[in-house]
Amino acid sequence: EVLYAGEKTKWWKTLLSSGWVTMDLITKLASGCRVATAHDVVINSECVFTFHTPYTTERGIVVNLSSFVGSTDELAFTCCEDVATDPKLFVRIVKKRVEKDASAMDTEKQGPETEPSKIGVGVEGGFQAEQDKYETSSSYSIVAIDKDGAVVADLPYSDTTKNEFPMNVAQSADSIIHHAGLSVKQDLTAWELDDEPKPVSNYAESLPFEDNGIKVSPNPSDWKCEKSGATDNLWLNLSDGFIGGGRKNWDGSGGSNGALDHFVETGEKYPLVVKLGTITEDVSTADCYSYAKDEDGPVKIPNLKELLEKRGIMVAGLQKTVKSTAELEVELNATYAFDAIVEKGSHLVPVAGPGLQGLQNLGNSCYMNSVAQLLFSGTMPELSSRYGPTGDGIGSNPLLQISPQKASDDLLCQASKLASALTSGVFCGPVPDSIEMSDSSANDPKYRLAPRMFKHCVGHDHVDFRTGQQQDAAQYLQYLLEKLDRAELGGVDRLKGKDGSPALVTSHLFSYKTETRLVCEADGMVKYKESPPETMLSLRIPMSKATLPDSDSPDIKRQKSEETSDENKEKKQVPTVSFGACIDAWSAITCVDDYRWKHLPNNSVSNATSKLSLVNFPRYLLVQMQRYEIGDDWQPKKIEVKIDVPEQLSLEKIKASGPQDGEKLVPEDTDEDSSPAVASPTVDEGALSQLMDMGFTINGCKRALLAVGGSNVEAAMAWVFEHNMDPDFNDPLPEGGGVSSTSSDVDEGVVMSLVENLGCFTPDQVRAAVKHCGGAADRAADWLFSHMDDLDGAIAALENSAAASASGGPDAKSAVPLEDGEGKYTLVGLISHIGKNTGSGHYVAHLKKDEKWVIYNDEKVALSQDPPIQHAYMYLFRRNDTLGSPHLDY
Repeated sequence: EVLYAGEKTKWWKTLLSSGWVTMDLITKLASGCRVATAHDVVINSECVFTFHTPYTTERGIVVNLSSFVGSTDELAFTCCEDVATDPKLFVRIVKKRVEKDASAMDTEKQGPETEPSKIGVGVEGGFQAEQDKYETSSSYSIVAIDKDGAVVADLPYSDTTKNEFPMNVAQSADSIIHHAGLSVKQDLTAWELDDEPKPVSNYAESLPFEDNGIKVSPNPSDWKCEKSGATDNLWLNLSDGFIGGGRKNWDGSGGSNGALDHFVETGEKYPLVVKLGTITEDVSTADCYSYAKDEDGPVKIPNLKELLEKRGIMVAGLQKTVKSTAELEVELNATYAFDAIVEKGSHLVPVAGPGLQGLQNLGNSCYMNSVAQLLFSGTMPELSSRYGPTGDGIGSNPLLQISPQKASDDLLCQASKLASALTSGVFCGPVPDSIEMSDSSANDPKYRLAPRMFKHCVGHDHVDFRTGQQQDAAQYLQYLLEKLDRAELGGVDRLKGKDGSPALVTSHLFSYKTETRLVCEADGMVKYKESPPETMLSLRIPMSKATLPDSDSPDIKRQKSEETSDENKEKKQVPTVSFGACIDAWSAITCVDDYRWKHLPNNSVSNATSKLSLVNFPRYLLVQMQRYEIGDDWQPKKIEVKIDVPEQLSLEKIKASGPQDGEKLVPEDTDEDSSPAVASPTVDEGALSQLMDMGFTINGCKRALLAVGGSNVEAAMAWVFEHNMDPDFNDPLPEGGGVSSTSSDVDEGVVMSLVENLGCFTPDQVRAAVKHCGGAADRAADWLFSHMDDLDGAIAALENSAAASASGGPDAKSAVPLEDGEGKYTLVGLISHIGKNTGSGHYVAHLKKDEKWVIYNDEKVALSQDPPIQHAYMYLFRRNDTLGSPHLDY
């Protein structure tokens, strides 16, 4: 500091005030610049604290030339430990989308406009990508920012001016500008269905042929499905000459399924079919398909010509008369709005604003988007209060007060970043006239929210959620709640309750316990068991209680009269089960065979009856419907059923009442197993995910894996089929039930093996990683390498989290009384799934905003005309007595 104008002033302020040019200041600060290498993490496309990008404002973002972390000007020095910090140098990146000149677009086309011939976006022969119509205008500058977020120098940087800057400044700026960046690997701008050539069918050469005299007419008007009579989308079975309709498309259109049904009905002996109308002289272009389970897809049939001639079809001179499957799918994708999957035919009115912000699909991330909207878009005021903006601006939440270098990996920070963006509406674009006809701003990066950092922060250490594949939204929601709990317990200094005490964890909002009442048949004595807290009520659908709609009812008659005859023919009635029947099935009295009773002589076994009830009614009740079951082929399949869910719900009848007068209770001292505790195996995450993909609940899958050692999926499946009707199959595991090792000890053999094989970590570092990963060596190695930039800091964070858990962690969490109230609820949200199983297809959320239902289909947000309440996979209910009274400890 020097004395200037009677005040103590920083040296750089003195330089600027005494006539020095800004380049002199930049030269003085140049020594702190670094050049980013391919191995460095460079965040050059997004602010780590907000969703501001180079596109969102005229100031874009600034990227630190030393740490390579991007932020906005005012957040560049967040939580700076050095209060006397000099200004730092940044490169400012500003981008703008500009529509291409019409003449330039004509030049690029180089020929007449053609219809897409390939299922792809931005690929040759595919659909024109939205970005192909625009170009990006980029500008850069080198800026110096002080610790208060004030810009003290800002000089344009370009190819013509870079030589005016110190060499290390220019090299640092170029390395950041041209770096791939953190987000590039997650961006997928082109997808293709047919990346690989069609395989030759293994069944072609030895295909059975039934010499039954069937000949196919050369006149297409004579062709029809032998099952339904349909005259389009027809497939010829090459073994027995049967003509049947093709499969239905994913939107319900397509064929009658006659060809596939015939394959099944004939014992799956005749797998190869060819689409009539696609056969020409070049038989290699014909549309051939194999229904065999080990192929189940388009195939090549080298001897197709000979097989066709046996049915009287001479290929010479044949012309193509119908579209191939690939062409139809291209047409389907070109004309079909994905929103039609839900509320098909409705004229949805787009909306935008606070709580009405869409999220970009990062590639099969709709499961995450739906869960994020459910939790963080304002439906739950407690989470909006904890994670949303608390003052002026979207960067005002105290949870964002963390150094920029740590922000991208801090879950509390990223959850606040996401919630602040969703609830503020700052990033909403212009509202289009209709959901089907969005304007040019729909894909403008200025208005797009891509939750990449949140996705990485939650799923980077999970075997499934770190991938780009579709996942089960219910499984993700439970995993997210567990991650938030751990982060909140580890960040007790950043979260405080209303009186300064440690705040409640997020899962407390959903937590409930169940009570099991067991009655011994031998002597009538009763035992009560209370479960550990859980967060999602999983309900089996009792199909025995299903009813079909009355075809003579006025509503059904009117519906049929509004449909065409073809639609009537295709439509089949879907049974309905009431939500009350699902609750009754959950709480029904069940029989337990050969239950071991400690109070009987010699620990004898006796049959028992069991009944479940709820100990408390949580503020928010999450309900998952078990809409998927394992078929005869061991593959998950969706149960076609509607659930009649009331928007107003009373659960008082299943409230636990505890021991009653006159009951003889099993003595408590005989209730506990006195045998020594045996260390439980650790549940393998990959195996758990595979079982859950088959439609079973997380508790049942954990029980199965623990019973067979933790990781053997095949053995666990056998256990599931033997025990899935057990009354406690879906119950949560007891405390310390072996889901992960609770012992502070780790296998020193694993530790020393990793130390020796990895060669770059100390035993203490490896020991911490092995402990964190539950003893799994491969996950520990992955964790170590993924935290090499600040390994000591990451281990310190683990130790702090463990210390917090020991003092206020799971024990303290379970000691906090669960919230309770009147068991009357209102439906406020639901997540629906379209697809054959939870690991594929598409997820959509519907939330109630100001007494109106709103649909959240990734980036598209609109008022809902007909929310699919009967078809939802998960439901969110809010307890009525909490309306207008948010919990003050959040």
